[in-house]
Parts: sequence; C-alpha cells; structure tokens
Amino acid sequence: MASLFIAIISLLYASVGQAGGTAFLSVMAFFGMSSTEMRPTALGLNIVVATYSTWLFNRNKVVEWAILRPLLFSSMPASLAGSLIVLGEHMYKTLTGLVLLLASAAMIMQRGPAAGRARETPLRASVSIGAVLGLVSRLTGVGGGVFLAPALIALNWASPKQTLALSPPFILANSTVGFLGALFDGQFPSPDFALYAISALAGAVAGTIISLKWLDATGIRFILVAVLLIAGVQLVFA
Repeated sequence: MASLFIAIISLLYASVGQAGGTAFLSVMAFFGMSSTEMRPTALGLNIVVATYSTWLFNRNKVVEWAILRPLLFSSMPASLAGSLIVLGEHMYKTLTGLVLLLASAAMIMQRGPAAGRARETPLRASVSIGAVLGLVSRLTGVGGGVFLAPALIALNWASPKQTLALSPPFILANSTVGFLGALFDGQFPSPDFALYAISALAGAVAGTIISLKWLDATGIRFILVAVLLIAGVQLVFA
C-alpha cells in the first residue's frame, strides 16, 4: 500500500517539477516508520525522482545553470553540515511537521510572474538562501525544491518555466549529500526501499508525461497543499 501512495505522490509532484520528499515523509509517518528510516528513505527517493527529471530537463537544455550554481555552492556544504545535528524523535517530527506546513503555505502563496526572468540574481542573497535550504533539507529529509521554487518566483529571479527546470538538479544535489551523510551517521533506508524506488520512478515518468498533455499545475498544487497540511498537522501534534 505504501508503494502505491509513493507512486501517486511521485506522479503528482513530478508534474509540478518537484521530487516529493515532503509527501514521502508524510506517507512514511502515516505507516509508522521511525525517523531514522524516514530521512534516508525520503532522500533516496528524492535522488531517484530528481535524477530522471534532471536528465530530462538537461537533455532539453532548459536548465539555467548560471542561476543554479551559487545556490548549490552554499546549499551542499550546509546540507553536509546538517549531518552534525542530531534531533530526537519528538523534535524531528515537530520540525518536519512545521516544514510541511510551511511548504503548503509557500505553495498557496506561489504566484507566476512575467514569462521572462525580470532581474539578475544577487550573488550574496542567492548564496544565503541556498545555505538555508541545504540545512533544512538535511535536517528533515526534504530536498529543498518545495521552498526553492516559490522563493525564486516570489523574488522574480526566475520565470515559472525556468523554476520547474531548476528544482530537480537542486533537489538531486542536496538529497545526495544528505543521503550520504545519513549513511555515515548509521541511518539506513527502509528494507523495502528498492520497491519504493521503482514506484517513485514509475510515478515520476508518468507524471511528466501526463502533465505535458492533460493536467493543470494549479489544480495539482491545491491537491498537494491539502496533503501537506494534513501531514504537517499530524506530525506536529504526534
């Protein structure tokens, strides 16, 4: 049953340029998985989904690497540094729940600016935002894309189309660092990870195809907001 939920989540998230780490966490919490398994499992699934999306966008030459480089420059070390912080079970669930609630708020407030990128990305601000997102992604098992996308659009640093292509490589880089850090800490993914990974990849492929042909991203965003709100409240008050 968990594999089915993961496939559906991956499908929905991939259709809006995300990997699904936040919702993967909510599914694992629902099925009672421990925090030591939740983080590496979510990060591993992020890697699977984001690898496919990054390959697809890069093949079509739509990734704006000039915008992405300073974000990765600070987010990856911050993600690695986050491995030095060990959270207790209650603290982890509370923090992750708040992250899910903030993610839902970010999606609610997300608005699309003009079709093109309005202004240059300030280097210092970009590095600072990347560091914060990298740290959060390591602590919670979220790849950071769910915050990157609304931040870039709200700051008018990238168009919605550019943002969709920037999120997967950002998620891939930070999830990889976080996953390796989790392994170093002795935290390992679920024994059913291979099955979950296949489900996530199948959902990502289907989500990309379906979104290009039929689905409206606004409707999907409202569905994701509902999922994140329910999961966030569940974790905060667990």
